[in-house]
Amino acid sequence: MNRNRKNEIDISGKEFQKLGYELIDKISDFIDSINTRSVTTTKSPSQLQSTLGNDPLPEKGSSPKELLSKTSELLFDNSLFNGHPKFMGYITSSAAPLGALADLLAAAVNPNVGAQILSPIATEIEKQTIKWLGEFIGVPSHFGGLLVSGGNMANFTAFLAARTAKAPKSIKELGITNTSHSMTVYCSKATHTWIEKAVILFGLGTNSIRWIATTQDNKLNEKILEETIKNDIESGHTPLMVIGTAGDVSTGVVDNLKSLSTICKKHDLWFHIDGAYGIPAAVIPALKDIFHGMAEADSIALDPHKWLYSPLEAGCTLVKNPQHLIDTFSSHPEYYNFSNPEGENTQNYYEFGLQNSRGFRALKVWMTLQHIGRSGYEKLISEDIDLSKSMFALAQKHSELEAITQNLSIATFRYIPIELSNELESHDLYLNELNETLLNTLQAGGEVFLSNAVINDQYCLRACIVNFRTTEKDIEEIMETVVREGRKTHISLSRKV
Repeated sequence: MNRNRKNEIDISGKEFQKLGYELIDKISDFIDSINTRSVTTTKSPSQLQSTLGNDPLPEKGSSPKELLSKTSELLFDNSLFNGHPKFMGYITSSAAPLGALADLLAAAVNPNVGAQILSPIATEIEKQTIKWLGEFIGVPSHFGGLLVSGGNMANFTAFLAARTAKAPKSIKELGITNTSHSMTVYCSKATHTWIEKAVILFGLGTNSIRWIATTQDNKLNEKILEETIKNDIESGHTPLMVIGTAGDVSTGVVDNLKSLSTICKKHDLWFHIDGAYGIPAAVIPALKDIFHGMAEADSIALDPHKWLYSPLEAGCTLVKNPQHLIDTFSSHPEYYNFSNPEGENTQNYYEFGLQNSRGFRALKVWMTLQHIGRSGYEKLISEDIDLSKSMFALAQKHSELEAITQNLSIATFRYIPIELSNELESHDLYLNELNETLLNTLQAGGEVFLSNAVINDQYCLRACIVNFRTTEKDIEEIMETVVREGRKTHISLSRKV
């Protein structure tokens, strides 16, 4: 018998060190040069496929040195960089460099944070991370939860806990279709699309959603909400939950959380807050009032990979009573030997969510929270908000831009040409087409990456700043780019009118 097993997959410590040094050097150069690079590649999917080639799966392996060199070049030359100071598209922050190192460390140890026995210290680190995140936003210490992949999963986890808590107790045995009254959920028209996925995937169906109109300032209309709940009760439905938003994805608006909490208590509904983007801003003392009522929520979703500058993936579900998670997700097949040691209160995270096998997401969040600290985050988040206000102010001052909204770190605006002809029959339609075409041009150009919002039927350019690299200079240059490309786009489109 060969007692010295040799294979290609293993790498000695000395070789790993050499490869690691070389890779870290490449990543260090990338970090230092990111602001000089294009925000995104200008290559088409077919060009990228051509770059990769169409070779079949290799029969024999390649050297790790060659693969790391080739792959790092592929990524650095052909990616969208959400860490670029001029990336303000979707709500993905620039990732803290320490978080990248934390991911490397987590992958090296490779704990399965599904059960405490499989991840002794990793489990305790995740527990502490959850505790710190609750402290960070300002909810009581009895809140518990877990780390998940992102906003969809954070909201799904809370949704399922709400369904278990508020649906008829027979639901686990008999299912949704055997309940006597249809369950209903309530949210504003500004709510993220996760809610549509949730009702489809988890059996309620899209007809269960009551889309509540918003007020002029884009907040959920509380009066219409309460009237709708009362009408549903009178019609024999079973109201399940209300979803408030703390920083909607289009404009950054925070619903009146205190009023929503009061309505939920009155009608015995689960109160969930989708704070995936905006709720970290509760760390700023001057903004605490707009988050008043948050601590009374039954569940909260937040994403460290949004405004806490964590590398992807890192979402989080916080629940006022963590027992609701256990009631929803816990199972004990005979092949699980994850029982608690005598006298110990052991936490097994497979009982808290959808996953059994779970990566060590918490490490990068835990380390970065310690690296930056509460005061450091307060400074960074405040600076992002101030930059958004600066962008909005520049739009207000410019004769070819129209400022639309500014909330938290999201600003929206439109490009409107000075010489726009008043004789155009479809003035509003043309401006929508112009700004949509302009956005596509900007995204493809590589200089700046914005996204869009449709506000009162107006197609707007939208900038969300969750980026510790962005400066006032970047904001000024972005607005100059928007106007320059807006003029070109208008000339091109107006010739077709």
